[in-house]
Amino acid sequence: MKWRRWNNILHRDLGYLCFGLTIIYAISGIAVNHIADWNPNYRIERIQSTINTEPLQGLTGDKLIHAVLSQIDETGKIKGSYQQDDTNLQIFVVNNNVTANLKTGAVFQEKNQPRKVLYEMNFLHINHAKKLWTWVADIYAISLALLSITGLFVLRGQKGITGRGKWLTGIGFLIPIFFLWLYL
Repeated sequence: MKWRRWNNILHRDLGYLCFGLTIIYAISGIAVNHIADWNPNYRIERIQSTINTEPLQGLTGDKLIHAVLSQIDETGKIKGSYQQDDTNLQIFVVNNNVTANLKTGAVFQEKNQPRKVLYEMNFLHINHAKKLWTWVADIYAISLALLSITGLFVLRGQKGITGRGKWLTGIGFLIPIFFLWLYL
């Protein structure tokens, strides 16, 4: 049958084309599934230290912020700050959130660094890129659907869709239905 030959060619070539993205989506998917256990995008380091509060006396605004940051050797770009009262100052620096107690000198930093490779995989998987990447992701999704459909007809007979394939395909539909029933 000529259609089966074209089906197998399409299935094979789409499989090759989708391989890289499938690996990226699989690794990213596992990481994002466990977001309650860890942050898949950032490695977070929490640091406690103290600063000398004497040089801070009488300082306000940017001068106060720069004086605090210089004592903890933070040179990153300042995104913003918030001082809720005379005691507590929060400073938001790129990849670092600093909370300083201006009375006691206690400083708490929460530094975050993007996880190498995994950050980029999640960036693509969750479609933070938007724009042209949305089209690439849509084409990939359509390709996966075509891979699934053509995969049904690669093998014939007992090992194909008319044999055990129909049972495995049915189970593949029942698994998400079961979990929807279980959780909803």
